[in-house]
Amino acid sequence: MTTGNATFDWLQYLLSFALVIGLMLALLWGLKKLQVGNGLGRRHQGRLQVLESVAIGPRQKIALVRVDNREVLIGVTPQQVSGIDSFPAVSRELQS
Repeated sequence: MTTGNATFDWLQYLLSFALVIGLMLALLWGLKKLQVGNGLGRRHQGRLQVLESVAIGPRQKIALVRVDNREVLIGVTPQQVSGIDSFPAVSRELQS
């Protein structure tokens, strides 16, 4: 009878392990959605929007940011954020 209990114990451990791994994957997926902004935390009505961003190095990027009716091109590094250029906002609907 001990082999039946041993099999049940292994099956219980295996199912518990699969459940924990599944919960961790679901949590990571949810956190990624929140970070990217495609899910629960995204606001479209704010005055500040990041329109595009491009990585130009491991820890450097260039971002196009809209503030009210202006678009600002900025450079971002771990030490600073620098304004590169500023110009009037262009309607994205007219460009397509």
